[in-house]
Amino acid sequence: MGPSQRRAPGDEGFTLVELLVVIIIIGILAAIAIPALVGQRKKAADASLKSDLRTVATALEASRTQEGALPTVASAVDDLRMSPGNTVAVSVTGEDFCLVGDHPGGIGASHAWVYDTSAGGFADASVVSCAGAVTFALP
Repeated sequence: MGPSQRRAPGDEGFTLVELLVVIIIIGILAAIAIPALVGQRKKAADASLKSDLRTVATALEASRTQEGALPTVASAVDDLRMSPGNTVAVSVTGEDFCLVGDHPGGIGASHAWVYDTSAGGFADASVVSCAGAVTFALP
């Protein structure tokens, strides 16, 4: 430091350049971390939707066991607690049922998962709907 840049005794702190370097480093770290966190949120939304679909499937099977037939109204399984933002459309056809779950924050263009008992469970990612009309929907 030159004579005009000397600090007075007791004058401590950081220079403007040091502060700018720290701010730039924090900005670079944030630019790296934020996209990774957004991807994790989408994966979490999909995981909660798949969990809700399994819960609805279990409730439908329990209702079939108790009543002898699959329910055709939402009130038969209205005591379910679903994750916020998830919706499930239920299609009942004979002895089988198909569930289409949707969450706006999920991964992919459709954000939907399909659980079809006639196909043995979760359908391939290319399947986004069930055959037949929707019998009832759950929030």
